[in-house]
Amino acid sequence: MDYLSKILTLFIFVFTCNLFGQTPIDLQESPHDLHFENLADTWDEAIPLGNGLLGALIWKKEGNLRFSLDRADLWDLRPMENLKTPEWKYSWVYEQWKKDTYKEVQNRFDVPYDKSPAPSKIPGAALEFDISSLGEVAYVHLYIKNAICEVKWKNGVRLLTFVHATEPTGWYRFEGLAKSLPYELIPPAYNTPGESLEDNPVTGQDLRRLAYPQGKSAKNDNSATYLQEGWGGFKYQVHAEQEKRSESLTGIWSISAEYTSEKASRAVDIVLQQKEQGFTNAFKSHNIWWNEFWSKSSLAIPDKILEKQWYLEQYKFGSVARAMAPPISLQAVWTADNGKLPPWKGDFHHDLNTQLSYWPAYSGNHLTEETGFINWLWKYRDSFKKYTSDYYEAEGINVPGVTTLTGEPMGGWIQYSFGPTVSAWLAHHFYLHWRYSMDKKFLKEKAYPWIKDVAIFLDAISKKDENGQRKLPISSSPEIHNNSREAWFGETTNFDLALILWTYEKAAELAAELGQNEEADKWKKLRAAWPSLAIDDKTGLLFAPGVPYEESHRHFSHQIGYHPLGIIDFSKGENDRKAIQRTINTLDAIGSSQWVGYSFSWLANMKARAFDGNGAAEALKTFATSFCLPNSFHVNGDQSGKGYSDFTYRPFTLEGNFAFAAGLQEMLLQSHTGAVHVFPSIPVDWKNASFENLRAEGAFLVSAVLKNGTIEKIKVRSEKGGELKLKNPFSKTSFKCTSEYEMIEGDIISVQAKPGKIIRFEPKR
Repeated sequence: MDYLSKILTLFIFVFTCNLFGQTPIDLQESPHDLHFENLADTWDEAIPLGNGLLGALIWKKEGNLRFSLDRADLWDLRPMENLKTPEWKYSWVYEQWKKDTYKEVQNRFDVPYDKSPAPSKIPGAALEFDISSLGEVAYVHLYIKNAICEVKWKNGVRLLTFVHATEPTGWYRFEGLAKSLPYELIPPAYNTPGESLEDNPVTGQDLRRLAYPQGKSAKNDNSATYLQEGWGGFKYQVHAEQEKRSESLTGIWSISAEYTSEKASRAVDIVLQQKEQGFTNAFKSHNIWWNEFWSKSSLAIPDKILEKQWYLEQYKFGSVARAMAPPISLQAVWTADNGKLPPWKGDFHHDLNTQLSYWPAYSGNHLTEETGFINWLWKYRDSFKKYTSDYYEAEGINVPGVTTLTGEPMGGWIQYSFGPTVSAWLAHHFYLHWRYSMDKKFLKEKAYPWIKDVAIFLDAISKKDENGQRKLPISSSPEIHNNSREAWFGETTNFDLALILWTYEKAAELAAELGQNEEADKWKKLRAAWPSLAIDDKTGLLFAPGVPYEESHRHFSHQIGYHPLGIIDFSKGENDRKAIQRTINTLDAIGSSQWVGYSFSWLANMKARAFDGNGAAEALKTFATSFCLPNSFHVNGDQSGKGYSDFTYRPFTLEGNFAFAAGLQEMLLQSHTGAVHVFPSIPVDWKNASFENLRAEGAFLVSAVLKNGTIEKIKVRSEKGGELKLKNPFSKTSFKCTSEYEMIEGDIISVQAKPGKIIRFEPKR
């Protein structure tokens, strides 16, 4: 063979290796990985992969290897016709409540949500491989650092599969295959004959109720395509291509969604374009993104169960959150693959679920991914204003408490699905993004305009009571008394009131920050027109005046003024401390019989803010060991058999997972009072712990090491400059600082930092 032929042969070999994925790739094993001896045999225990837009679940169904494929914007968007009637008004609901004819409201606006199968998130399809010839599985491993799943068979065959971090594709590669594997692209059960499945919005309604036409499928040895028409001209396409070379089988898949108002690339075209880079190169670019993601923050603690759960929550957050993808819905990109619609239709619940899902982004230093939520809220701002005008007959902005992909109202229990303070709790995320980023442009263009619109709306719908104070005509506290008439209160609840007080307080703060002093004064006066939170000397925070927390309930809405809003806080004096402690004591005393998993995660956050490290860790341990499946999915009900809750069902939702991560971060770093507290709420037996690059308000990145019960070092990097206030974790004089400082307020170290400045603290030796 001449020299030119050798070069050409080498080129062809290298090109083929890159294209069909025979080049080895490096995987980074972690003690926090998922590792099993067998493939899961249910979808909700599968290995999860995702990139915010696309998702896959890797498991085994009826002997076949199954990839459950999903896309975040696959939605049936048919409108709720019952929301287009003249009676669909806050004022009409108020009148029925006053006349004690509330059954009319329930029939018109509550019941249809349960009866109608749509609007709803819908599943994509599944890719199945006949693996009967491969024999027994040796192990299944999820490498969270690389976001890739490995399945190894005892005969030496190996599967690697990942959903690309930044491209709308998924990849797989089988190695050591003597021959190709039979495969099928399986559509959802939109038209499958047979008896109807169990049908309710919690466990999921039968997919066949959507009444879709049979999708079109085409398949050969190397490719498969499925095209499904949905409601109103919506279409989605699933396409997979694969090729067998030597002893490897390499494939790529994608899902595309097309609405009538906008054209999009088809899945077949996406695959055609993306497959040219090959498995190995695709993995390299995918891995670059994940390396960057993991560099944002890290931690090490003595409790390895909590540590592993935190890393798995970070992995899931990186899999479902992107700046340009839809926000995190109840199941995000892992829609139930069980022949049903997802639990609660896979929608966007804003009375707790979306809010808790983004809690860990702030101190976890993942603001880029968190902006997906804010971008979505801002994108549909005009729709929300129209809803506000139509239903509340008011100016400003409110948001439906239960929404579709495009922000349209879905109904349900209307006390919460049309609650008056939904936009205020969502405003909290605009505020947190500002405080953790100190992005003045964002403050001026989004944070303050959103909060201002909420303040305008709340003023418009309120009225004066007999004492001249402001109140809501009727008020609720999620999800107390469910959807009964009693779920509406004649007095403003602590839930609504806390959000109202917080809105005016922050509107004034941000207006002053922007130099708009007249508006700041206006918001201060409006805040002063509302009463204080209702607090009982024995039980702490109440649901409403005279209505204490007397029985176990999953949603701690009555105490939102404490956490996360901080209207009352330990830092504000003895009265607040007593009220907070009594509130938590009441929750503990009444017990968790009616709690779900996220209740324990939320309680951990509350206890961390109360500087109860042991209590916070205990709540997190209960969550991780009793309310999660082996793949770390939160499934609401108690799976342990230990009686932590009377709820033992298993509808999968994500908010409990992400609230867990926030709770652990709250134990290690707090900054909501304006001062940075390092290791504020760790258990007494945690003598060694550390974290890197957790984010504090003021745009400070904080790292710290605790060794043998003593803080060994603290490093703070200031992104935007300004005053750093650090609660002194050393004795008054026995520390060193690399910058000039002064002591203020007794135990606060104050440093004036320039942008990019790194400040180090350590004890004197």
